[in-house]
Amino acid sequence: MQLRQVRDIEYQLLPGSDRQTTDIVIERDGVVAVRPPRRMTPEQVDETVLSKRMWIYRNLAEWRDLNATRVTREWVSGESFLYLGSNYRLQFVPEQDEALKLKDGRFRLLRSVVEWGGKEAAHMAFEVFYREKGLPRLKRRVTYFAARVGVQAGVVEIKDLGYRWASCTKNGNLLFHWKCLMAPLTIIDYIIVHELCHLHHRDHSDAFWNEVDKVLPDYRERKEWLRVRGAELDL
Repeated sequence: MQLRQVRDIEYQLLPGSDRQTTDIVIERDGVVAVRPPRRMTPEQVDETVLSKRMWIYRNLAEWRDLNATRVTREWVSGESFLYLGSNYRLQFVPEQDEALKLKDGRFRLLRSVVEWGGKEAAHMAFEVFYREKGLPRLKRRVTYFAARVGVQAGVVEIKDLGYRWASCTKNGNLLFHWKCLMAPLTIIDYIIVHELCHLHHRDHSDAFWNEVDKVLPDYRERKEWLRVRGAELDL
């Protein structure tokens, strides 16, 4: 990965692919990422980025607008937190056998977690909850959709992937960001199918999207939901 700049556009030059066209995306953190065909030189990529500068400007502006409403948590009683697309109010409790539980329609958090560890400890309690409760569900859905996509999935893990929702390794292992568990089930299914289809096609070519379409004919609506509302899936 190489950081380059052409005029006022800074971008990450990713390793080349076998596709014939250059793939330019605005990542979740606002970084412009460019994956060119292998045959292109860095200077040729610069020229391509420059030719697409108006598209990049528009999409960066849109990214800033979408992220202007990013969630800022106060960690007070009554605050809402997402799990599988539904909002649950936070309630502090004096004692329970786990740091965080979802019980009777509320997230119940040990008061001592915040008193002793502050916001960082509370954040970690939620992250642990999403990892532990979400992994079995993700594994079941991966097994279900892998059969429909016609692939054999490897190990399924939940990690902090930074600005990526998920990742598919070359040996078929699937990694999911714990924030995925905040999304509605239909969106989680889209993320899973998206990664499984990369076992057929490593790029985002027409052939790749055709594979996604075979399994999820309404994938465009799900993809758009994630693009527009993905910033809400945060702590």
